[in-house]
Amino acid sequence: MYLGRDMTELSMTPKDHWKKHELAYFHHSLQQMMPYLNVEGQTIYKEIIKEIEARGGLQRQ
Repeated sequence: MYLGRDMTELSMTPKDHWKKHELAYFHHSLQQMMPYLNVEGQTIYKEIIKEIEARGGLQRQ
């Protein structure tokens, strides 16, 4: 279960200030909903992907 900041708070926070677990959680969630996202949702998803890539990807623990 996710216990981090919600999307309302994160949408006002630059992606480079998001924690890795927040990026991972919302990446997975938005990936599952991609066919149903509007343009704004798709843009947020792409920004999350760019931030993950800038940090060197997601490593499994």
